[in-house]
Amino acid sequence: MAHFIYFVSGIDTGVGKTVATGVMARWLLWRNVSVATVKLVQTGCHGFSEDLDMHRKIMGIPPLPEDNAGLTAPQIYDFPASPHLAASLEHRTVNTDHISDCVRQVSAKYDVTLVEGAGGLAVPLTESFLTVDFAAAERWPVILVCSGKLGALNHALLSIEALKNRKMNLAGVVYNYCPEADPVIDKDTPRMIEQAMLQSGYPPALVRLGKWDSASNDARLPDFSPIFQETRHGLRN
Repeated sequence: MAHFIYFVSGIDTGVGKTVATGVMARWLLWRNVSVATVKLVQTGCHGFSEDLDMHRKIMGIPPLPEDNAGLTAPQIYDFPASPHLAASLEHRTVNTDHISDCVRQVSAKYDVTLVEGAGGLAVPLTESFLTVDFAAAERWPVILVCSGKLGALNHALLSIEALKNRKMNLAGVVYNYCPEADPVIDKDTPRMIEQAMLQSGYPPALVRLGKWDSASNDARLPDFSPIFQETRHGLRN
């Protein structure tokens, strides 16, 4: 099986990228696909990535060897802010070359590598380099995480437009559970997102993710195969 890297971004911060990344990784494991997750940049933590810890908890596995080697969380900063600011406060600069090298090392050992971003697509990694531009330079297909909360549709449509303008591959959308979503909005938003994907030339690969419950049987996980079409030859029926 070939090695695939996907970039998991959100329409905003707090939309549930970490849970979505962990659940997708768990689903891939269940389908006999070897998978690792990487946190592109972690802010608001000291010496470890709490998002990676959540990935492993959801996946139901212990830390990977690459976790212990520091490859899956290559840039960690204390202050909970945009990476460019968090790094500046420590008199550092986000080292995108180092991130690229770490992702390459990880991806060489796994069928699929899911790289979770920090916040949304337009989050600055440096003063002059946005997250989306880094992902574009790496040629990573994007998995966009959104929800039905008020205002999410605007952010989702802007994100799709940003990807289209950069001629990037949108592998699919994870429509995440949002407890405070209005039912009327929650029903309409996926339709509008799928419509925008079609109008932008993307297949309407949208997968709904309900509230995550660690006690759930793997067979009841959402079917993420529409998003991972590239890897379909490596998935068991």
